[in-house]
Amino acid sequence: MFKILVIDRCYFTRVGVESWLNQPDLFPASFLVTGLHNLMLAKEHIVQWQPDLVIADLHGFKNEIHHIQQLASLFSVCSDANQVLLLESGIDAQLSGFYAQFKICATLQKTEPLEKLAQVIDDIVLARPTRSIPQMATPLLTKQEEKVLTLWMEGKSNQSIAARLSINGKTVYTYKRNIRMKLGMGNRFTPFLSLPENSN
Repeated sequence: MFKILVIDRCYFTRVGVESWLNQPDLFPASFLVTGLHNLMLAKEHIVQWQPDLVIADLHGFKNEIHHIQQLASLFSVCSDANQVLLLESGIDAQLSGFYAQFKICATLQKTEPLEKLAQVIDDIVLARPTRSIPQMATPLLTKQEEKVLTLWMEGKSNQSIAARLSINGKTVYTYKRNIRMKLGMGNRFTPFLSLPENSN
């Protein structure tokens, strides 16, 4: 059983890749696949879950990254045990130069045929030892905490988050505290330290 983490801004890509990887008889190995759309959650997931392969389109996050520090932080938790395959939706000279610092097993554009992607994944999987005991992924945050974090990162107020999720404002505060503890955030401003500065 091989564990694969898909990091992509696009919901449809995450679900599509997960469904494609889980097709019977397509690959010689079976996969346990998880998809995420948040770089902070992805970093924590890599640390906790230790996927064999990380498939990421980081181009979609480029406008959110104030400095390349957030990406460097993500790559810093990847070891030789976590192969990284970039499946990019765009070409960017700055990101390409940044990627050169890190061990990336392959880079493909999303426009490449699925057969080519399948061959690259096969090559990566066949080069790795098989896990004898499947390990189930345990989400770091609950679904509700993920919703709160997403709205929080969008700059919504506690009252706005509470109204959107039909919960009490004090409950939002509790969710935020739990999120900070689980993600090891120093204070309530930590999620915003790597966001771009407002140019207005």
